[in-house]
Amino acid sequence: MCRYADVTYKVHYVCVPCRRSSKHAWNAAEHRCPTCAVPMACAGHDFAAPRRQDPDGWAAVAAVLAAGLRYDGFVLCGCNFDPKFRPRTRAEVRARLRIAERSGLSAAEALGRRDPYGET
Repeated sequence: MCRYADVTYKVHYVCVPCRRSSKHAWNAAEHRCPTCAVPMACAGHDFAAPRRQDPDGWAAVAAVLAAGLRYDGFVLCGCNFDPKFRPRTRAEVRARLRIAERSGLSAAEALGRRDPYGET
């Protein structure tokens, strides 16, 4: 039996304008930012928030979430931990979006690639 079967995992929720993140239970409830009271975006299980003073990191988070991606990499039971690549800087986002325009890829597909020129 899976050792993670009885554990309820919390999910990271993010408010990009306030640069805040928090973990809440994964349910249908709307989680609001404690600072601005705007609904927070679900960032996924594997989200690692950049420092508040890092504008490049938060710009990358905003681009990833705007493309419809989340920071998830495992099935809900937790056995197959394999975090997916997400860009960490504004330069990585720019490079991948530029390649997406040239090659006809969607923004989500380009931002999810570890190597922007490669296949996956």
